[in-house]
Amino acid sequence: MSKRGYTIWCNNDFTPEQESERELLVKGIGSHRLLLFERSNDGKKGESREALQIADIAFGYPDSQSVKESEQLLWVHLHTAGYTSFDRTDIRQALTERGTMLTNSSAVYDEPCAQHLLAMILGLARGLLLALDVQRGDKSWQMHALRPRLRLLNEQTVLILGFGAIARRLVSLLQPLEMNLIAVRREIKGDESVRAVKASDVDKLLPFADHIVNILPHNAQTNNFLNAERLASLKRGAILYNIGRGTTLDQNALVEELRAGRIGAAYLDVVEPEPLPPNHLLWEAPNCFITPHIGGGHDREKEHQIKHFLDNLRRFEQGEVLANRIL
Repeated sequence: MSKRGYTIWCNNDFTPEQESERELLVKGIGSHRLLLFERSNDGKKGESREALQIADIAFGYPDSQSVKESEQLLWVHLHTAGYTSFDRTDIRQALTERGTMLTNSSAVYDEPCAQHLLAMILGLARGLLLALDVQRGDKSWQMHALRPRLRLLNEQTVLILGFGAIARRLVSLLQPLEMNLIAVRREIKGDESVRAVKASDVDKLLPFADHIVNILPHNAQTNNFLNAERLASLKRGAILYNIGRGTTLDQNALVEELRAGRIGAAYLDVVEPEPLPPNHLLWEAPNCFITPHIGGGHDREKEHQIKHFLDNLRRFEQGEVLANRIL
């Protein structure tokens, strides 16, 4: 693809504190034309949607239906790792037929999400969260109660649901701990660094896993993937982690398993709905630990988003293969 002046539509908006990141984008695109909109304007109507119709490139998270109708678009780069609204047959077909490329920013979020999961796996294994509950509770000295509950992670089995960028980085962090790592994915590609099985075989493995790490995206195939039946099949004391999407997990069934003491603990960075209402049963479920969808966050998140887009823009200008390409 020859280098020329492109019109770049963007709704990856900036807070007043992110002026340096905004300048990074403005300077980084060079002579290309930039159309900036607030993220709250999702492109479904008004000026933002009209501008999308004349854009060559979209950066941020435009409305997928509006993208489908914007026939001039050559490339859409999402500033998120998730791409649920684009993972539809009609959207995929429309973009593929006219040659519009779609990329995401999974490379921005693999490191923070993997480190976040590692922190929770270690924290739960070594009783850090349980000890914190005591410190903020009655401050009793629970040495004899907690020590027998602590785990060594060596040789424990981790079943990873989904094997994208986050899972690959998590594997590299867990391998020094000598854990038994198994990846579950829709299609085995042969490039996996650990044992990989198809999603159709997951029911055979769930009863043997000590840790179930859910990194599944939301789509028709993953909706309620960890349902009541599958949660009931987990080995007693297993720990469940969800950093994918809340819709992939039957949360009511999880509450029942936790109350019955069959599941050892649950760590949730994503829930359904978000924000989670204060009266939701998950807040009070025993051994359920929740963070407010912060797994991918860090102090240089916006900067990394911009740099990732600019790196792909250079590739796009030179006709090279784009990073994190979905379509």
